This record gives sequence, structure tokens and C-alpha cells, in this order.
Amino acid sequence: MLDTAIQRLKNAGYKLTNARRMVLEILCRDDAHLTSAEVLERASLGKDPIGRATVFRTLDLLTELAIIRPTYLRPGTPHYIVMPENGHHAHIICPKCQRVIEIDDCEIEGLLDELVLRHKIKISGHLLELYGECEYCR
Repeated sequence: MLDTAIQRLKNAGYKLTNARRMVLEILCRDDAHLTSAEVLERASLGKDPIGRATVFRTLDLLTELAIIRPTYLRPGTPHYIVMPENGHHAHIICPKCQRVIEIDDCEIEGLLDELVLRHKIKISGHLLELYGECEYCR
């Protein structure tokens, strides 16, 4: 996933700086939904730490390029994920415990096909968030 994200950055005409590589490595390594504060904390622990402004600028750029996407597990605090190569990501979020259940096989292909026909669009990717109490909180 890291190699794909780096290639997408380069294909968009941007250089791979140390800061950009570090942020991408953090997001890919942890394979989690991290807040900007969590990314900043991990970036400050490296042998070549990067500053707050650089982390935020990098997150903004990667979001603008659709390499990462913000998702909202809790109100007001975006968590960032690296979008897979196919541009599809779906998960279920429990509002009580914030557990995230990843949906690896995208099960909404039929709905996407219908939307393409109905609205005459070409879908290049999606981020689907479903909210519901997990089995432990019910």
C-alpha cells in the first residue's frame, strides 16, 4: 500500500520529501484510523522528527490528492486512512466504543452499478461509513 501511495503522489507531480514519506509510512504501518495528533506524535518520535505545521500540510496535501481520506469516528476529530489502490474503502463504526469493523470485500457493487446508470457518472472510488452498535455494545 505504501508503494502505491508514493507512486500516486509522484504521478500527481509532487516530490517524495522525507516528511511525506514519514506520514505515509506511519499511516500505512499502523493500518489504523489515526488522528492528526496521533500522526504528529509518531512523527516526533522518529530519528528525523517533523514539526506540527509540516504534518498538517502533508495531511492536507495527501487528502487533496485523495491518497488519504478523513473519516469521523468521533464528532469533530478526523481520523485518516490511506485509500487502497482501487479507491474503495468501507467500514462500520460503533458509536459507543468506536470499534471499527473493516469491510474488506466491498459488498455494495450492485448499488454502485445502479448509481452509475441512474446518474450517468463514472465512480473512481468511495469511502463508505456505516454506524451501528457492535456485538459487544448491544
